[in-house]
Amino acid sequence: PYMKTATVTIRLDPALEALLAEASERSGKNRSEIAREALRRQLRLEKFERIRERALPLSKARGYLRDEDVFEEVS
Repeated sequence: PYMKTATVTIRLDPALEALLAEASERSGKNRSEIAREALRRQLRLEKFERIRERALPLSKARGYLRDEDVFEEVS
C-alpha cells in the first residue's frame, strides 16, 4: 500500500554530510533511509528516557536505586 510521506529539509555541516555519505555507501542504503532510521532511533530513545524519568521515583520507593538493582532482582 502507498504510504503518505512528508518531506523534511535539513542542513548538514560538511563533516556530518561526509559521515552520511560514507554510511550510505557502506550500508547500501540511501541517505534518506539512514536519516529516517537515525531520527526514529533518537525519538525512541528520548521517549524511553521520559518514561524512565517518570518511573524513577516509583523505583526508588521500592528500593531500586541503580540499574544493577533491577538486574539482580530479575536474574
